[in-house]
Amino acid sequence: MLLQHAAAGAAHPLSGSTAELLWLLPVLPLLGFIVNGLLSLTPAYHAGPADPSASPGADHFQATGASHHEEGEHAEADHAPVRHRFASIVSIVGPLVLVLSFALAASIFATMLGAGEIHTPFIQRYFSWMPAGDLNIEWAYQLDQLSVVMVLIITGVGTLIHIFSIGYMREDPGYPRYFAYLNLFVSFMLVLVLGASYPVMFIGWEGVGLCSYLLIGFWFSAKANADAGKKAFIVNRIGDFGFLVAIFLMYANLGALDFAGVAERSVQLTAGGSLVTAICLFLFLGCTGKSAQIPLYTWLPDAMAGPTPVSALIHAATMVTAGVYLVARSSFLFSLAPVAGLTVALIGGMTALFAATIGLKQWDIKKVLAYSTVSQLGYMFIAVGVGAYVAGIFHLATHAFFKALLFLGSGSVIYVMHQAYHHTHKHDDAQDMRNMGGLRRFMPVTFVLMWIATLAIAGIPIFAGFFSKDEILGAAFARAHESTLADASLLGVPGSAVLYAVYAMGLIAALLTAIYMTRMMLYTFHGENRTGEAERSHLGEAPWVMTGPLVVLAILSAFGGWLNLPAFFTDVLPVGKTASLDHWLEPVVGESALRITHGSSAHLSASTEYLLVGVAVAVAVTGILIAFARLKPSLLGTRTPAQSRASETGIERILANKYYVDEAYDAAIVNPTVQISRKLLWRGVDVGLIDGLFVNGSAWLARGLGLAGSWAQSGQVGTYAWAIVVGVLAVLGAFTVG
Repeated sequence: MLLQHAAAGAAHPLSGSTAELLWLLPVLPLLGFIVNGLLSLTPAYHAGPADPSASPGADHFQATGASHHEEGEHAEADHAPVRHRFASIVSIVGPLVLVLSFALAASIFATMLGAGEIHTPFIQRYFSWMPAGDLNIEWAYQLDQLSVVMVLIITGVGTLIHIFSIGYMREDPGYPRYFAYLNLFVSFMLVLVLGASYPVMFIGWEGVGLCSYLLIGFWFSAKANADAGKKAFIVNRIGDFGFLVAIFLMYANLGALDFAGVAERSVQLTAGGSLVTAICLFLFLGCTGKSAQIPLYTWLPDAMAGPTPVSALIHAATMVTAGVYLVARSSFLFSLAPVAGLTVALIGGMTALFAATIGLKQWDIKKVLAYSTVSQLGYMFIAVGVGAYVAGIFHLATHAFFKALLFLGSGSVIYVMHQAYHHTHKHDDAQDMRNMGGLRRFMPVTFVLMWIATLAIAGIPIFAGFFSKDEILGAAFARAHESTLADASLLGVPGSAVLYAVYAMGLIAALLTAIYMTRMMLYTFHGENRTGEAERSHLGEAPWVMTGPLVVLAILSAFGGWLNLPAFFTDVLPVGKTASLDHWLEPVVGESALRITHGSSAHLSASTEYLLVGVAVAVAVTGILIAFARLKPSLLGTRTPAQSRASETGIERILANKYYVDEAYDAAIVNPTVQISRKLLWRGVDVGLIDGLFVNGSAWLARGLGLAGSWAQSGQVGTYAWAIVVGVLAVLGAFTVG
């Protein structure tokens, strides 16, 4: 076996256990990528006929049929799509590797539970990756309480998404390629959360960026899809530059890049100093790209160009959570930089509010959920920004449950709508909520399950989102006094004022979330059906291979809050342990969290805590009631479908066009860059200077010299004689004058 385990000093509690199979976690989906990737290449090869003059027959069409079909989300054609010949094998391999990874993760988690208190990470070093002088980066994985939580979320929710994909993508000609990309995505995400150093994490970080490009632009034959993939890739590169600068600063000043080494040497940094603040801000720049925060959030809504299960994987369990994980993993640095913490919390609050307002006026069901993800990520950054790292990871987990349910549920709706339109040869937009309505009669199971997720994201007790969102808002309010954040200032504004503003933003965003999510459910499932008379007979529940994962996610969305029940809840209803996740993550982030609150846990009086909980619940209920009162489900059937909609005006138009941020970026950055590249760099420098002066100019010079030489070497004896005479006279004249 090529793997080289670290030499053990004192035996770690996990030594000799299933934890030593840690390396298999990313390797299993990597094997799935290899197998499915090879299977996806088979249609590209087809042996030609023995007689080259023979015309291709049915066998040739069958072998290359995929190329004759336009790839798109259930692309409609007059003939049935040709299913890939190895689709059955792919349907087994693709999800199986995730099932095995999840089973291994669960086994490791059970081992950690049985090992008792574990205060140091379990690190396995496999080989020296970058030995270069004093720099020696090892390829090593780190297992601790934080990484195992992330691994369980990634493999657990990822498995459900893979199973859902069997039904959703089964007729796509790129079926093996889709699962190959999906497996690779999970493999890189596992490298990201298991890496024991920033460089190893960065490999996973870049890997999920690559896979997002491949999956968002999966149907690349359509220019809009290809452009969306490129946009995600380029915007993330901007953030990744910040991550790299932070890595360089850490090595230059601390001489270490592994998490344990940086944490140990971080005591050398001056708390609140410019160096640690710069490192944290550059790290956060990477987070704004990967986790879609202002100003680098614009790629995430466009990511809806990919298949819906891809949206669920990116938005719920993998890529967009990477930034939140990075801040939590680097808590030993962020706890020393209160200005950076205030910046993270403020950007998170602004993003949560900003994206929530845009969600109010989106009609594409996936776009509503996309802006919802941007907003909910803002909540997570509020948490990790104020030092409530457990609250941030808690909301990351509950959000993975209900957002995966919402995306997969919307995928079932889109699947059914496409099937109905396909049968009637209608070409209306199957993702526009104005073309839906009344689907509760045709999809009662999906209707109930998606309402569970909606109540969870809105923050209604006792659903999962209520507990995690309430903990975040309470943490922001509590740290507005007696904390290093409250003692600091941001651009001259006292930290306490910033935190109160962040709390207010989070509260308003919660109200808007309840409104736009209820609006989505009302337009999709309530009122009269607007799909069309002929289409109604073709509406129904999606296959159980798609609905089954929704049931599991609904259970998690309903009871996922039990991961970290607050004391006030268990005092009223003794149904579980208090603060389970707090106790679990304490060895990883506990010391950093206490550093922010001056060594004592942030707490609120019982009366204040009950008041904040009451306000949060009232806001969520009010948002739902506003949506019902304004939309009146009984009248939704009379509303016009998307084809005959009236254009929005005023603030509605601004929200529908997303505040014209993309247009502003195009006008201020993209178009000037294109013009400079085209007119100055291409036509001026490349064509004019390099090609014109250097390349063509040297050619003209050589040609001119050659022409002069050809005149001199004419072959005329008389010309040569006169040249000699002139030369002799010139020499004699020179000597005479001298």
